[in-house]
Amino acid sequence: MLETIFRHRSIRAYKPDDIPGDILEEILRAGTRASTTGNMQVYSIVVTKDAELKKRLWEAHFKQDMVLQAPVVLTFCADFNRFTKWCEWRKARPGYRNFLSFFTAAIDALLAAQNVALAAEAHGLGICYLGTTTYMAGRIVEILNLPELVVPVTTLVAGYPAENPPLTDRLPLEGVVHPERYHDYSREEIDRIYAEKEALEETKRLLEINGKETLAQIFTDNRYTKKDNVFFSREYLRVIEQQGFRKDESEE
Repeated sequence: MLETIFRHRSIRAYKPDDIPGDILEEILRAGTRASTTGNMQVYSIVVTKDAELKKRLWEAHFKQDMVLQAPVVLTFCADFNRFTKWCEWRKARPGYRNFLSFFTAAIDALLAAQNVALAAEAHGLGICYLGTTTYMAGRIVEILNLPELVVPVTTLVAGYPAENPPLTDRLPLEGVVHPERYHDYSREEIDRIYAEKEALEETKRLLEINGKETLAQIFTDNRYTKKDNVFFSREYLRVIEQQGFRKDESEE
């Protein structure tokens, strides 16, 4: 398992080969063995193979070709729909139409997704997470016919790799691990933590292509702009409320 973890790569090009049914089932079962709040398993996994549905998902995911190439698209959803119905039909009074419950279910969904990712890679498959899930949640709700109390949180494409990209750089442990208590970063520590990333040949190439002075500017000005963050934040919050998770459940 450690070998699988340390060789992880995001795969964006796939062979057309299908994933055998028994392997896909085992991968999904691995997802269900993830940690979950109170053993409620308040998540669902939508497995999409149909070509027409995949085309619609491809459009929603900013037309990233890996959505069409990969044989399977897995959409992980925060899901209190199933658990709420079970409570109601067992003479219990559920109280899960609130933001905390959405966040709880989102954590469950992400834990399941990572188990699925590890299991897939252990079987020699490639995976890639799609951050566009939260950007286009409203459209995905429509495409996948998600009912109230179900919100898409993340998506994995999975299949046999048609590429073998190098490992992506990571920050040193010093950058993310805090012994005992949180230690805020000094200017000198920030310089040291990001030094290797900033010195990469890939970074130099990106700076030249984008006409920027620093790598940070590529993130703030090109990749994840304030304008986009504010817009998609509002959209995702709208979808969360539209799907029944309210800021104040007393509004119900």
